[in-house]
Amino acid sequence: MASLFTPPAGACLALVVQLVEMASNATLGRSFVSTKLTQVYLSLHFQPNVSYDASGDLIANWDPTGANPPAVYNLGDMSWILDSFASRFDPVSLASLRAPGVAFLYSGLLRRKNALSMLMLALAVYSVATIQWMFWGYSLAFSSTGSKFIGDLKHFGLIDVLDAPSAGSSKIPALLYAFYQSMFAAVTPVIIIGGCAERARILPILVFTFIWGTLVYDPIACWVWAPNGWAFQLGVLDFAGGGPVHMTSGTAAVAWAVYLGKRRGYGTPKLAYRPHSVSHVILGTTLLWFGWFGFNGGSELAGNLRAVQAAMATNLATAMAGLTWMFMDYFYTGKYSAVSLCSGILAGLVGITPAAGYVGSPAALAIGFVTAIVANFATGLKVLGRFDDPVDSFALHTVGGFTGSILTGLFADSRVVEFDGYSVITGGWINKFYKQLGFQLAGSLSIVAYTFVMTYIILFCIDHVPGLHLRVSEESEILGIDEAELGEASYDYVALRRDIDYPEEHAEWMAGSSTPPSNRSHEKVSAEPKSEVVVN
Repeated sequence: MASLFTPPAGACLALVVQLVEMASNATLGRSFVSTKLTQVYLSLHFQPNVSYDASGDLIANWDPTGANPPAVYNLGDMSWILDSFASRFDPVSLASLRAPGVAFLYSGLLRRKNALSMLMLALAVYSVATIQWMFWGYSLAFSSTGSKFIGDLKHFGLIDVLDAPSAGSSKIPALLYAFYQSMFAAVTPVIIIGGCAERARILPILVFTFIWGTLVYDPIACWVWAPNGWAFQLGVLDFAGGGPVHMTSGTAAVAWAVYLGKRRGYGTPKLAYRPHSVSHVILGTTLLWFGWFGFNGGSELAGNLRAVQAAMATNLATAMAGLTWMFMDYFYTGKYSAVSLCSGILAGLVGITPAAGYVGSPAALAIGFVTAIVANFATGLKVLGRFDDPVDSFALHTVGGFTGSILTGLFADSRVVEFDGYSVITGGWINKFYKQLGFQLAGSLSIVAYTFVMTYIILFCIDHVPGLHLRVSEESEILGIDEAELGEASYDYVALRRDIDYPEEHAEWMAGSSTPPSNRSHEKVSAEPKSEVVVN
């Protein structure tokens, strides 16, 4: 079998290890550095000893010492997870669609002058979070030698993450599990950026993403999903991320909104913020719905009947929630709003996430119905709390995820879990195990409280670092994040014509009291006849 690295490269790395050992004077420093570099060297040269049996299953002799028996991986299970990442119809392929889905959804809900920055930020944040996950995120979340609250650096840089059975399931290898879980870790901070939309600088957001993943997402993922996590051992049920993904992202978004304050002119009758592109909202929602099948169906970590049931429950809850929200808004407005339908769909997806692999089809309908009602009313909390949440992250993700977690405690069914043929749980209220509701409540409250406090502290610290102040200047906010931070626009000059030249919010400019920031795009548009200007 060919080596992962060429002999010269391996020799160079071995030489580095020897030089470090000779040059290091401090015993502790020498021991730590040489040990880590040696681990890297060995991991780069370790060759997986794999073969196939008569049925085509992959046989991995993952333990070089021979103390543990070989692991057997079904290629169908592995294919299911890999496919889910890209298309979301199968776990890994599908999961990767969530980030662009969130990007288009958020972009459509914002004003034109900020639409492109949201699309760009989704990709940039996703990239930073992916690198953080490889760097030490996976190890902090799933290291087998970590504590009940956070892992250690045993798998720093994905050291020794290869063909051993994964922390999530013995049916897939650790490397595949790390790859699949990176989708969860990367999309969570993408959801967060909705809370700081239209008024935050890009560089501090990227710095925040790396730090937040380390101090918030990784520990909570350890609590809920790692076999040694305290919530996992307590018995908290979270099939696909109601807590680690949605409650954390929604709560962090609120922390952003509270810390930054409201957008300029927010709440005044003349500046009613309406979605600039409902088409983008529908496109983003469609991508999310499709991608969510990899998120929920793939979390079974095998291609079996329970994975099918998780996908079925996801579809039913989502459909029910979308219609419920739309008709609730129709009762007040008399209009069948596309945005209302999409909001309900997202609420249903979030609500069913912790429950997908634990509940039957009738329960899925109930979860979608209840979550839509609760999240719909929760949109009014931003008015009571006097914070500016541009895309209702708190109502949809925090409240929706919390509701779904509580309903999991009610409807979790031990018979559904047994669909895979090997998993066993006591169940929820439907199985007369009434303690489960208490477990769910304890886990959910802990996640929300920890996330808000830690996120606010992180924001405070970053904001006080020179050059990393969080909020854009007033001029940049007026001009729009697209032009101020990116120097580009989603719709050529349409955004500037609509939002800059003659809107009511810039009446002081027309009165001659001040001059707008000069830029070539604005000068070109200003030369056009006023009759062509579209007022927002």
